Amino acid sequence: MLKKIFAVMLVACLCFSIYAGGSQESDSLMLGMVTDSGTIDDRSFNQGTYEGVKKAADELGLACTYLRPAGTTTTDYLTAISDLYDQGYRFIACPGYLFADAVSQAQEMYPDLMLIIIDDALVAGIGENTVAITFKEEESGFMAGLATALKLQDGEVGFVGGLEIPAVQKFNWGFQQGVQYANDNFGTSIGMNPSNFVYQGSFADLAGGQQLAVAMYDNGVDAIFAAAGGTGVGVINEAKNRRLSGEDVWAVGVDVDQYSVGDMGNGESCILTSAMKDVTGVAYDQAMAAANGTFKGGVHLVLGAADGRAGIPASNPNLTPEIEAEVAEVAKLIADGSLVVQDTADGLIK
Repeated sequence: MLKKIFAVMLVACLCFSIYAGGSQESDSLMLGMVTDSGTIDDRSFNQGTYEGVKKAADELGLACTYLRPAGTTTTDYLTAISDLYDQGYRFIACPGYLFADAVSQAQEMYPDLMLIIIDDALVAGIGENTVAITFKEEESGFMAGLATALKLQDGEVGFVGGLEIPAVQKFNWGFQQGVQYANDNFGTSIGMNPSNFVYQGSFADLAGGQQLAVAMYDNGVDAIFAAAGGTGVGVINEAKNRRLSGEDVWAVGVDVDQYSVGDMGNGESCILTSAMKDVTGVAYDQAMAAANGTFKGGVHLVLGAADGRAGIPASNPNLTPEIEAEVAEVAKLIADGSLVVQDTADGLIK
C-alpha cells in the first residue's frame, strides 16, 4: 500500500501556485543544497535530500551541487547559503532544524532565492520565497516498531537517537507505540527497558553509535532502532558484525530505506526495516517546482502517512509477506485517521 502511495506522490503536484521568484527559465536555474550535521554520504538525511535535488537536476539538465558548512552554527549555515547564492544558485535545500535561523535571515537577504527547509516549521515566520516541510515521524516510527515486534515476537528492543530534537524524539515515541500496539493486538511480548533508549548527542559519531550498540546487544537487546544519521550507521555496523558472527540481532534504519547500508556481503542485510520519511521525494518535488515556475513559498507542509510521505519500505526480505500485509493494514488505519499516533512523550520513555 505504501509503495503505491509513494508512487502516486512522486508524480503528483502539491497544488502549487506560481511564485514570482520562480519564473527563472528552467534551463538556467541552478539547484543547490547545504548539508546539515554529517556528510553528503551519510546514507540517511543529507544523502536522501541531495538525491532528490540531484534527480530533478539530472532530469532537467540543470547544474546541481552541495556545500558542507565549516560548522553547525547559524553563521556557518548562512555563509554556505550565501556562497551558493553568489555562485548563481537560486534554489537551495536546507535539511535540518539547525538551519532555522540561517534560513530566516537568508529569505530576507535574498528575496529571489527559493529556499526549502526540512524538519523545521519556521515558527518565527516563513518568507514568501520559502517552503518549510516537516513530517509525522511518529507515524513511520510506529510502523517500524510494529514490524519489528511482529518479526521478533518476543525479546527486547532499544533506540539510539542522534540529537534530542523533535524529529528524532517523534521517531522514538512512534516506535514505542508501534511495539506496544503489537503487544496489545498481535500477542507479541517485546520489552522496552528505559536504559536502552538513549540519545547519543550527534548525527556524525559513527564510533559513538557503535559503542552504544555494543552495550545494548551485550545487555540482551535484539533490535535497535537507530535514528541518528551517521551515528546510526555505527549501530548498523555493529549489528552487521554480530549477524556475521552468528548472533540473531537486528538494526532498524531511518529516514530512507537503509537495507543496502546493512548489506553483509552475502546477499543479506542486518536491516529489519526502516522508518522512512520521504525527504528524497519532497526535495525532488520542490526542485522541480522551482524549475517549472510553480514554486510557492510562504507555506508549511506537514506530511505523513495520509500523504504517502511516512511509512516503511513496501518490501524487505527480512519480513514475511504476512508481516508486511499486517503492517499495511494498520498503515491504512493511520492514513485514514482511525488510528492516531501521539507525537508527545506522554506515558512513554522520553
